[in-house]
Amino acid sequence: METLEQIRDRIATRFPGAQVSIQLNPGAAAEHSLLIDSKLGREIALFLRDDEALQFDYCSNATGVDWLDKEIVDVKKTTVPDAAGGPAKVVEEKTKRTEPGYLEAVYHLYSMALKHGPVVIRMRTGNRSDNVTLPSLTPVWRSCDFQEREIFDLYGIVFEGHPDLRRLLMWDEFKDHPMRKDYVSPDDFEYEPTPHDAVLARAKAHYPAPAPVAGVADPGPGSTSPATKPAAQPEVKP
Repeated sequence: METLEQIRDRIATRFPGAQVSIQLNPGAAAEHSLLIDSKLGREIALFLRDDEALQFDYCSNATGVDWLDKEIVDVKKTTVPDAAGGPAKVVEEKTKRTEPGYLEAVYHLYSMALKHGPVVIRMRTGNRSDNVTLPSLTPVWRSCDFQEREIFDLYGIVFEGHPDLRRLLMWDEFKDHPMRKDYVSPDDFEYEPTPHDAVLARAKAHYPAPAPVAGVADPGPGSTSPATKPAAQPEVKP
């Protein structure tokens, strides 16, 4: 199989002006990836699938990644003369800026015909709020269908051109996307019919226990059952 550098260069030659770069993976697997231009995402995917030397005809996995805003500290060093006549000093000036976050869709590609792979490709959204659309690769690899639906459901990436983009795991009325790093779970626990431990504590805070009523038995600590009246005692005849 061609190296990642060779594949990157061939994409750049085939699509002049397209942004394609190698993203290094510092982990033990060292599975580096190609960040491809999302504006030409589907065209590049078709090239990877149909090129005779590549033939990546199978996408085994697609997943999402959430990258939050990141604070960057820029350091500017300036050499200033010493007023006392000593050696010049280096003064550092630090400024902070925020790098906007984004979402990624990551695809693992193999060639069943040539028995090689994987090649990992990535596409990025413009941000995490109002620019979260990427081209769907389901028309290129049918196996992306459910996986892009899952990414849409859990991360909120909108795949343009997907044949049936609906939530997959959460229900249609559900708001938000649970796999985002800043997701805050609700405390009404409509999905947890038998809350316990920390879930029970939050459920109690959301649904405060009613004030006790005279003559009504307390169901006891930890119970979510409503208070009940004590059972009537049978009448004893002399």
